[in-house]
Amino acid sequence: MTTFSQLRELRLEGNFLHRLPNEVSSLQHLKSIDLSRNQFQDFPEQLTTLPALETINLEENEIVDVPVEKLAAMPALRTINLRFNPLNAEVRVIAPPLIKFDMLLSPEGARAPPP
Repeated sequence: MTTFSQLRELRLEGNFLHRLPNEVSSLQHLKSIDLSRNQFQDFPEQLTTLPALETINLEENEIVDVPVEKLAAMPALRTINLRFNPLNAEVRVIAPPLIKFDMLLSPEGARAPPP
């Protein structure tokens, strides 16, 4: 990862990933990351340290909890897609008043379409 320190976009969708290496924190110029259709159960918190990150796609994972306060402090974040994740009700209640970006969520209990 450190070899690609100027990387602006990273697409890792559909790769059965369940965590990111800590080196992702070195991608200080990253603007967009697509981690959709993977196996994340925990929100990859390394993303919250990336100052240029504008778009996070975590659609169709297994994420229950999201660090809303850390996301709210991200200066460039514009959109986070959390559709089709089994998010706990607390995230749905806490997030809206704290965030200044678009948080895309599925209706509670919605299931992802079959591949």
